[in-house]
Amino acid sequence: MSLINFYTTSWCPDCVAAKRTLEALGIPYNEIDIDANPDATDLIVAARGRRVIPTLEYRGRFMDGNRFDRERFEKELKELMTP
Repeated sequence: MSLINFYTTSWCPDCVAAKRTLEALGIPYNEIDIDANPDATDLIVAARGRRVIPTLEYRGRFMDGNRFDRERFEKELKELMTP
């Protein structure tokens, strides 16, 4: 399985909740802190039309996890990872 690129910051509570969910589900991810990597912010804006965190990327497809709701997050994550 390919890794999910997980665009996050250290100060974002939705990012923390999304990370806990990914870990609970056993889904591997590559965490990219956008505060430490400004190019990642540009990628998010190009893909999403605005800076939104957390943003997850899987095989060139994107979703966000802001306004975190675990049930919605898990549903959208499943859709993201389904070919």
